[in-house]
Amino acid sequence: MKTKAVRIYGKNDLRLEEFELPVMGEEEILATVISDSICMSSYKAASQGSAHKRVPDDVSENPTIIGHEFCGEILEVGSKWAGKFKAGQKFSIQPALNYKGSLDAPGYSFRYIGGDATNILIPNEVMEMDCLLPYEGDAYFMGSLSEPVSCIVGTYHAMYHIPQGTYIHEMGIRAGGNLAILAGVGPMGLGAIDYAIHAPVKPGMLVVTDIDEARLARAASIYTVEEAAANGVKLIYLNTKESPDPVASLMELTGGLGYDDVLVMAPVKPVIEQGDKILAKDGCLNFFAGPSDENFKAELNFYNVHYAFHHLVGTSGGNTDDMKESLVMMGDGRLNPSAMITHVGGLDAVVETTLNLPKIPGGKKLIYNHKSMPLTALDDFEKLGEGSEFFAELARLVKANNGLWSTEAEAYLLENAESI
Repeated sequence: MKTKAVRIYGKNDLRLEEFELPVMGEEEILATVISDSICMSSYKAASQGSAHKRVPDDVSENPTIIGHEFCGEILEVGSKWAGKFKAGQKFSIQPALNYKGSLDAPGYSFRYIGGDATNILIPNEVMEMDCLLPYEGDAYFMGSLSEPVSCIVGTYHAMYHIPQGTYIHEMGIRAGGNLAILAGVGPMGLGAIDYAIHAPVKPGMLVVTDIDEARLARAASIYTVEEAAANGVKLIYLNTKESPDPVASLMELTGGLGYDDVLVMAPVKPVIEQGDKILAKDGCLNFFAGPSDENFKAELNFYNVHYAFHHLVGTSGGNTDDMKESLVMMGDGRLNPSAMITHVGGLDAVVETTLNLPKIPGGKKLIYNHKSMPLTALDDFEKLGEGSEFFAELARLVKANNGLWSTEAEAYLLENAESI
């Protein structure tokens, strides 16, 4: 079977190509990919080439398919897995396989599986590690977003606290405590707000900061103070750019007690140091954002590490259980990550989008792999619709869903967009 896929050959060398997949073996599964959301990690892989830990050294001779936030349908199942999977079944994939201690992952390391392809061959190790996950939802984009959402779920589970006088690590955020999400209205920050409000373990107060008033206003219109209150969470949005002393402003909201849990959503030195300064006793700081600079550093108060029992953790991706939790919570309507998506496009938009991802404003860039379409912001649909029935209908559907991407918009795009 032929596939069209974006493959990496080296630093900043991505190519959209058509080629033949090998014949499926009895331990493999043949599938088609419907959607993939482009992750900053793919940009990092593209910018580093074979120097990236997950990209093979011989990628210039044996290119691999990029993209790891994908959802699709199974076409054919090898005999080994025929009792567990079937043709027509929707799926998502946990790319962090951890197979025999290897860092190899779909979207970085494999020649015939990755998110930015029309058709793929799923290797045995994906199923062996229980990383091929059935998906029951209607919208493919939700399945694609289950991977980034799992990173958020994993972040919350990685937080911990230690009752004084014990050595017991109580995992997760402090129930009913104070939680701050700093630089928190980017795409992953929005997901973190959603999870904090709707997860089984919730904070009593959630403070979300940023320095962009427009982005804060958008977040507040999606995850409202009223919605949070209905779920037992006091939600406050704070523009720290307007405060002469952001640390003092943040501390004042807690009555001077500080925050039990702090998520830092941007790799910015002053933001990390701000997070350190607002921690309460036994507080936990999670550095969520992955920096590109291997020598990135920030100052922490080690006096407080010793005497106030401050903790520092970092998470890079979620595990399979986190992804399963994400799929369940999206399936029953408790989580709706559509707020992450600000752009959509076709497979022919992947190369330019991935290589320029840090320069493109907005949140998640969602790709429909069987379609040809330039990367387009949802906010631009209305203007483009003045001369296009296609974009006019997409604009109507998005507007009807509070400016967010939706199952209905996806279905219309899949039915009406040009095939690649």
